[in-house]
Amino acid sequence: MHKTKGEVDASLESKRNQLKPLVFKVYKRRWFILFVLCVLNCSNAMLWLTFAPVADQSAQYLQATLDQINWLSLVYMVVAIPLSLGATWMLDTLGLRITLILGSWLNMLGAALRLVGVLQSPDPGVSYSVVMTGQTLCAVAQTLVYFSPTKLAALWFPEHQRATANMIASMSNPLGLLFANILSPLVVGMNNNLPLLMLVYTIPTVLACLLATVGIRSSIPPTAPSASAETSNSEPFFQGIKQLMKNKAYMILLVCFGSGVAAFTCFSSLLEQILCVRGYTNDFSGLCGALFILFGIVGAALLGVYVDKTKKFMEATKINMSFAALACIAFAVVSQMREQEVAVATVCSLFGFFGFSVFPVAMEMSVECSYPVGEATSAGLVFISGQVQAVIYMVLLQGLTVQLADSPYSTCSTGGDAALSWRTSVLVMAGLWTLFSSFFILFFNTRYRRLEAENQGPPGKKLEDDNHGPLEKSLDSDNHGPLEKSLDSDNQVPLEKRLENDNQGPPEMSLDSDNQGILEKSLDSDNQGPVENSLDSDNQGPLKKSLKA
Repeated sequence: MHKTKGEVDASLESKRNQLKPLVFKVYKRRWFILFVLCVLNCSNAMLWLTFAPVADQSAQYLQATLDQINWLSLVYMVVAIPLSLGATWMLDTLGLRITLILGSWLNMLGAALRLVGVLQSPDPGVSYSVVMTGQTLCAVAQTLVYFSPTKLAALWFPEHQRATANMIASMSNPLGLLFANILSPLVVGMNNNLPLLMLVYTIPTVLACLLATVGIRSSIPPTAPSASAETSNSEPFFQGIKQLMKNKAYMILLVCFGSGVAAFTCFSSLLEQILCVRGYTNDFSGLCGALFILFGIVGAALLGVYVDKTKKFMEATKINMSFAALACIAFAVVSQMREQEVAVATVCSLFGFFGFSVFPVAMEMSVECSYPVGEATSAGLVFISGQVQAVIYMVLLQGLTVQLADSPYSTCSTGGDAALSWRTSVLVMAGLWTLFSSFFILFFNTRYRRLEAENQGPPGKKLEDDNHGPLEKSLDSDNHGPLEKSLDSDNQVPLEKRLENDNQGPPEMSLDSDNQGILEKSLDSDNQGPVENSLDSDNQGPLKKSLKA
């Protein structure tokens, strides 16, 4: 049967469209959005840990108990539990831009309320209530910010930069904790100048709000940076949650890594109270907290680059969790000894180096093992698990403390409360972290679903940098000349042979990118004579007769 000119043209156009390579593009603005997220995440973490390094002075200034001061940190976990699902829905449904702008405004308003609350008031109860209200707004902002790193990395960064981008954005949170551990004791000092401390912490929230509101123009780039970014949010929100609940590997990660998040939260919030009873000063406690976070950032940077190159998510996570468990056990022992500054500081550094560095890798792994569920949903449920367990851990550890009748070495200024022994509490914390780490190492195993999906994508992928042309040498058949070496993604078959009819010999085909060349086509499979003269789709070149041998 003869093919008409229209059928030939339609067939050729269909072949060209099917074989056209996917074009991925990255934009310079991704680094600006990453910077804004880092400032916002860092400032929010500073607000969270403002009072923990100076818990005793804060209790004296606000005329509150230590339990009330601890609740200024604990409110972050309590608020996160009911609101985190809503925050993940916002990220996956309304987009990154709206979520970050709303989070930045809540963050700034909460910081401003805290500043108003610490100003002198005739009623101490009113001051504490206003500070708690501001802290609660900051806690709401955290739920909108904390899940954003995995979403930003997936939507704006190419495959070989995702883990690094996630690491940078995630580690800005502990960087804020580092600043809080340094600035709070330094600013408060011996004069108990809490209003100045609130003012210092309000400034970066204003900067983050300004940058987010003015600078973030869109939630997604015009052209996706990777195949998985094109299919982001392919699963509806509630359907995605159902899939996660049935995913055995994800559930193990949810519980075990959530326990690690809870242990780190308790460590950061209670470090000063644990050490002061053994005679260590607030300045030394702040130094230990700073070393814990600083070495964690260094470890995360090294691990993030390593995982980006090797994609060994499971191996890196299991090894680091093992060493983190050993460091937690060591801290439980040395923190109960007097005059062991070097040992305590060393153990805190190692705990941070191996423990904190796992966080961004585990967040990426949660996406890999749950793809195609939305990134914010998979990372968000892990965070919720960590917050729920953190509340349980905080209540449990505080409940296990014992009042000391005599504490001659204590440097705690507890506002009338007796000094507390944390010996049993830190041993229980170490035991729980070791238990869940061991379970994760023994039973967690998963496929990297997102990487597998990307590796099975169409051939001829091209990654372009903003204003700089292609990053990979792959030509677009419409704009850059003939596409001659495109491979079939399943069988690695050259382009020419993909046009071959079943068992009928290869056709000869030469088509330049502007359709201005000569197309040589063999007879159809029914051997019913030559195809008559026919012009190509632009009517700019003859279709030469060619008889089938």
